[in-house]
Amino acid sequence: MSVLKILAFSASASVATFAFSTAVAAQEFTFSIHHFLSPKAPAQTQLIEPWARSIEEASEGRIAFEIFPAMALGGAPPELYGQVRDGVADIVWTLPGYTPGTFPRTEVFELPGIHLSDARATNLAIQDLMEILLPDYVGIHPLLVHVHAGNALHFSDGSVTNLADFEGLKIRSPSRTGAWMLEELGAEPVGMPVPALPQALSRGTVDAGLVPFEVAIPLGLADLTSASVEMAEGARFGTSTFLFAMNLDSYNSLPEDLQQIIDDHSGAAIAAEMGEAWNSIEPIGIQRALDAGNDVTQLTSDATAEFTAPFDATVQRWVEEAAVVGIDAEALLGSARTTIAEYSRQ
Repeated sequence: MSVLKILAFSASASVATFAFSTAVAAQEFTFSIHHFLSPKAPAQTQLIEPWARSIEEASEGRIAFEIFPAMALGGAPPELYGQVRDGVADIVWTLPGYTPGTFPRTEVFELPGIHLSDARATNLAIQDLMEILLPDYVGIHPLLVHVHAGNALHFSDGSVTNLADFEGLKIRSPSRTGAWMLEELGAEPVGMPVPALPQALSRGTVDAGLVPFEVAIPLGLADLTSASVEMAEGARFGTSTFLFAMNLDSYNSLPEDLQQIIDDHSGAAIAAEMGEAWNSIEPIGIQRALDAGNDVTQLTSDATAEFTAPFDATVQRWVEEAAVVGIDAEALLGSARTTIAEYSRQ
């Protein structure tokens, strides 16, 4: 995106933007980065800002970035994928789950029982399988596909101790795979971008939300909830995948040496580090909830075992949906399970 276009967006943005530069006079390319969370969220402080700085330094200032948090360039979170695909923004950070069915291969990593509550392990598995996933990303240049540590349940009032307690509960879901899981549990899924969750909890639109403790920090959920629930030994109710991606024309506008710098600081180069960063924030979020006087509990082993059948049904639904669009779903599922397990043992 041109500097003039960036400046025009900056003038109209309703929240602060963040520009980085190591050598302003040498700038040849300025790119916008758009996302839906606050500038204090880990997505910006742990991923976007360090990534932008590393590339500006490696390019000796030839590449510069301007970050627009909280949808400052306009639109709603589900529109971010379309914005990067169409060139409204040069780079976005978003959830594939906000555009259901668009990333069917990537969904395998969201499924309950596939992700094993270790963001590092799943991030590395995604990198190993990126060649298989690439058809999901036609028309954009993926910089990093990653996950968080996994979804816990956060209740405005009440809680659950077993599978039967889910019956009739209205629970925020981040994706269609999350919605399928909740349906199998007997709950009513309510799809919404995560910035809408605090208001939904306050108004009673939902009884609970599926989110990690990490994102509960910038959303202030500790002050809006009374209880949070994991399964036995900290296992989670699936996870969400995230997409950090660049407009293909913007990427192709760079000469080969600058493309190489982008690639050298993306994907496999940062996957493990980002997984470790997301893992390390979870205990902070848990402590925040405890400090607010909330109950943070784990289901018993017997109660957790009750979820095996509904989780398996959720996985099978994904297999059937993926097969319809020509994906060798069983093979991809097996590869995801095996690779995540291997990295989890390291």
